Amino acid sequence: MKIIVGLGNPGLGYKNTKHNAGFWVLDKVARLLKSTFNKRKFNAKWAQGKYKNRSFILVKPLTYMNLCGCTVRNFADYFKVKFEDILIVYDDINLNLGSIRLKAQGGAGGHNGMRSIIDILNTSDFARLRFGIDTQRAHKDLSKYVLSAFKSKEDVRVKDQTVDLAAEAVLDWFNKDINFAMNRHNERGRKISNHE
Repeated sequence: MKIIVGLGNPGLGYKNTKHNAGFWVLDKVARLLKSTFNKRKFNAKWAQGKYKNRSFILVKPLTYMNLCGCTVRNFADYFKVKFEDILIVYDDINLNLGSIRLKAQGGAGGHNGMRSIIDILNTSDFARLRFGIDTQRAHKDLSKYVLSAFKSKEDVRVKDQTVDLAAEAVLDWFNKDINFAMNRHNERGRKISNHE
């Protein structure tokens, strides 16, 4: 069994904000897997199923970012899932819009949700998919920027393409492994961000 967690903030007011990239990707993954978030547990909406004889759990924490580590830990413990079988999907201001990056491990990179997860799990040895949200424009207030929506038609178009790419990368991680997904998708994400 593998657990895929998308990070975001609960509530309609946050639905289209950049900080909810993890939710966007998980919603797309759920559609691809023909699964729905019809369960509630551990302060999260979640879905469970099988794909190609492999069991999965999709989790969208309903806590705010700085508290999501408890939700991830509870799911891992309850379903007895090893940390290396967890993938966290989240937004990254340090990557350009259109880029995704998969890694087998790493630090929080200034992301409060990732900091919470690393602190509660007491390890950074779990896979992550970073979804770039930077538009290469000046951001006077980073908090305001990540809690706002993409506004231009071009940014929305690239965002939608990147959600599709990220969901495909999640499925490759699920069906294969992190190395396969990294080799296949990290470079493709760079091409989207360069509008090639």
